[in-house]
Amino acid sequence: MKPISLTRFLIEEQRSRRQITPDLRLLIEVVARACKHISLAISKGELGGVLGNAEAYNVQGEAQKKLDVLSNEILLEANEWGGHLAALASEEMEAPHLIPHRFPKGNYLLVFDPLDGSSNIDVNISVGTIFSVLRCPEGVTEPTAEHFLQPGVEQVAAGYTVYGPSTLLVLTTGSGVHQFTLDREIGSFVLTQRNLRIPEDTSEFAINMSNQRHWEAPMQRYVQELLDGKTGPRGRDFNMRWVASMVADVHRIMTRGGVFYYPVDAKTREKGGRLRLLYEASPMAFLVEQAGGAATDGRQRLLERKPEALHQRVPVFLGSKNEVERVTALHREHDAAAS
Repeated sequence: MKPISLTRFLIEEQRSRRQITPDLRLLIEVVARACKHISLAISKGELGGVLGNAEAYNVQGEAQKKLDVLSNEILLEANEWGGHLAALASEEMEAPHLIPHRFPKGNYLLVFDPLDGSSNIDVNISVGTIFSVLRCPEGVTEPTAEHFLQPGVEQVAAGYTVYGPSTLLVLTTGSGVHQFTLDREIGSFVLTQRNLRIPEDTSEFAINMSNQRHWEAPMQRYVQELLDGKTGPRGRDFNMRWVASMVADVHRIMTRGGVFYYPVDAKTREKGGRLRLLYEASPMAFLVEQAGGAATDGRQRLLERKPEALHQRVPVFLGSKNEVERVTALHREHDAAAS
């Protein structure tokens, strides 16, 4: 059987499921093409002069890598002229980027983290791109930040690209999660796995243990249960994995199960959490739920949270369903007891 390209897959989905419009299909293809460009830049590494800091800071005050800036520019340039979008929003930019008037405008909004895990670039560890597609509210021709503030349940598509030993695109349009691998010889993403599923149970967790002393009590209790292993209340051993690249950690979960946690702690409480709701938490929650997993902020379903600001941060708990439900229940019990 011949390999199925991303283009063919999307056309077949468009025919069988009416909610995928021609514009949405073309938009996803444009994003994928931009990701191929980013993949090429990353693969050159030091040879391409793209490693190191850019001597600039993003809207969150974080030092930008050269590849942060380059990836952002690639995604902007690729998506400006296609006629599918009304505006874009990036983790690297303070305000939305409107489509220039010389180009036609479409009915979708694109949000993205151009290069997640960029602190790992210089040591050659997997990084990625995260993106999400929303509908532009009807009648809006000049979108502002408020038009992007939609809960995750309103997403029409989401995906991420992993730039690792091979370049992978993992995508959902609301009917399962599918994986595509970049075939560099033909220059196309090719379908390699349909309907990824996350096991409901797991013995593997991903968390930054260096923050343990800053966690809330229910998080302390939960992780201690895992660390106690066979002699503790869970009656089995758990393994910990931590890449410090959300895309890499989540893709491991998509591949073999597990959980990824970034709870609120004393250091991030004033900001609301560590990860951005629009650019990271919401699209990943959509993908994880579509693969049979669960995603919460420790108290409520992530996809039901309506953003209050373009760069709002939240705690994130996602992955294998039963473990996410366990840690969420502990947080709710703690809140109930405190009240």
